[in-house]
Amino acid sequence: QVPRAPSQPLAGSESRRFTNKHSKKALKASLTLGILLGMFFVAWLPFFVTNVAQAVCGCVPAGFFDVLTWLGYCNSTMNPIIYPLFMRDFKRAMGKFLPCCRRSAEPRPSAISLSMRNSNSAPRAAASLKNVL
Repeated sequence: QVPRAPSQPLAGSESRRFTNKHSKKALKASLTLGILLGMFFVAWLPFFVTNVAQAVCGCVPAGFFDVLTWLGYCNSTMNPIIYPLFMRDFKRAMGKFLPCCRRSAEPRPSAISLSMRNSNSAPRAAASLKNVL
């Protein structure tokens, strides 16, 4: 259940829509997090267990250790694929900056507009930026 402020009572159907919308978002976030953590553990847990076994008994072949290391690296390469599949905001951000993911109607942001957007300054910074250039 989603807590609500006592000063703002919601109507019954409006409250249900609000709760359903947020519970769907929470479910989707939980699913994404579960998939990411599950893949992380499947990829890296064998590496760490083998690493400890190698330190204790020295009985792990070097080739097997290399395979487990590359399994962990493969997990790191899967993250940029998993995030856009499950997160709409991440997909939009990728579309803004990668030419292969951009729609033809969306203009590419310039470096100056990105730096201005990321700095928490007012238009005064734009004037000083023009003077520098």
